[in-house]
This record gives sequence, C-alpha cells and structure tokens, in this order.
Amino acid sequence: MTQKENIKPPFAGVDVGSLTAKSVIVSNGSIAGYGLVPSGLNSEESGLLALEKALTVAKITRDDLKYIVATGYGRISAPYADKTITEITCHGRGAHYLHPTTRTIIDMGGQDCKAIRLDEKGNVVDFAMNDKCAAGTGRFLEVMANVFKVKLNDLGPMSLEAKEIVPMSSTCTVFAESETISLLARGEKPENIIKGIHHAIANRISGMFSRVGVESDVFFSGGVAKNVGMKAALEEVLKAKIVAPEYDPQLVGALGAAVLARSYGQKV
Repeated sequence: MTQKENIKPPFAGVDVGSLTAKSVIVSNGSIAGYGLVPSGLNSEESGLLALEKALTVAKITRDDLKYIVATGYGRISAPYADKTITEITCHGRGAHYLHPTTRTIIDMGGQDCKAIRLDEKGNVVDFAMNDKCAAGTGRFLEVMANVFKVKLNDLGPMSLEAKEIVPMSSTCTVFAESETISLLARGEKPENIIKGIHHAIANRISGMFSRVGVESDVFFSGGVAKNVGMKAALEEVLKAKIVAPEYDPQLVGALGAAVLARSYGQKV
C-alpha cells in the first residue's frame, strides 16, 4: 500500500447550539481543525460558518470531506449534513473519545443542562435533561455576571476566593437576580454570594443525577465546564471527582458528531 492510499479522508461534525455553533474535523485518527461562531437567527448559516472555520484550520475544502454529521438544536436546519444525530448521543461519543473511562457526563450549555450515563463503549444508557428553566445554564450565569458587573469568565475564580457560602433560596433567573441584588445591598461579599450561586445550581443539577445515577469517571462538558467554581461546587455536592477536558469543552458535541461521521462514512 502506498503512503497516499494509507491516508484516511477527513470527516466533520457540526453542533449548532442555542448560543454557539461549533464544528470539528477529524482526519487520520486525530483532530485536524475546529471552529466556533455565535449562533445567529439562521441555524443553517451558523453551522456552515463554523464548518468553514474548521475547514480553514484543517487546510482543506468541503469537497474533501467524506461525511458530515450535524447535531444540536439546529440540526434540523442542516441540509449540508449527510446525517443528523441527537446531541445526547454525540456528547457521549465525544466524551468517550477524549476520556475513554467516562461513565457519567454533566453537560451544561447555553440554555440547557444534561446528565448522561454511558457504557464502556461510549453508548448512552440513560439520561436526564433540563431545558425548561435557565437555572444550571450558561444564560443563567451570564445574568448573574451582569449583576456583579464582571465578565462571565471571572465568576469561577471569584468563587474560589470565597471564605463562606451565602445560601441562595432560588435558582429562578428573575428571583435569583433580585435576591443577589438584595444580598449585595446587605453587605455580603460578592465572592461568597457567587459561591452560593454555584452551589445552588449544583444542588439543582443533583436532582437529575438522582434519576440517572453517578458513576466514575464523571466528565464535564459544555461552555459552563470552563467555570472552575462550578466544577468545584459540583464535586462537593455530587461527592465525585470531575474530569474537565483540556480540549475546549464547548466542542465535545461537535467532536462526537465528527467521530460518528467517521463511523458512518467508512461504511459508505
């Protein structure tokens, strides 16, 4: 077999979420490129923009791709994809690719939160999902960051500086915002309130895990996984060590879609 014949074609995954569209290119068994763009009103356009960014990084064109899998909320508007697959399945495959001993996934995205249980092959065996309320999502934390007049990325480090936890009685966005303003007016330290917010979210999420269970290793994906304070709160509440990938946790779904594209594409 010649060297050229040994080169495997590239495959792509596109994950169009509520806030961000992501794409990952997998080639020759490794990640060749990725792209992220804000999700606009046009899901098809957002997915294509993310895909084009990933293709540019990988230094290939769309014609080079053998197979494309789309996932996420916007997968129904992805005529460029060869197949669409649910984000639950794609997150399972993405987490398994990055950390093969993953058995439980916490996925916290822009507007929903998922608890997913996997088998040893990365197949989904059970899951629970909260998409009815903003609590436990990136959107909720964005609102809280605005109350404190800090960047979203500052919430995690600030919470780690807390000396105590100020309990939050509500994780409803409207009531939590009002309660936070009242606590600040009362003189409570911002970092202690922020830690309380993270713990309130973690306690709410723990309810999903009472249904699906927690088995090690626990993998944290989604944009909120970048928040070190949220990770620490989840570890305390769930009493489990949590793995946060060095690879951008926002890309786990798109990566899983690319891995599945490789599986389906090799059968074509």
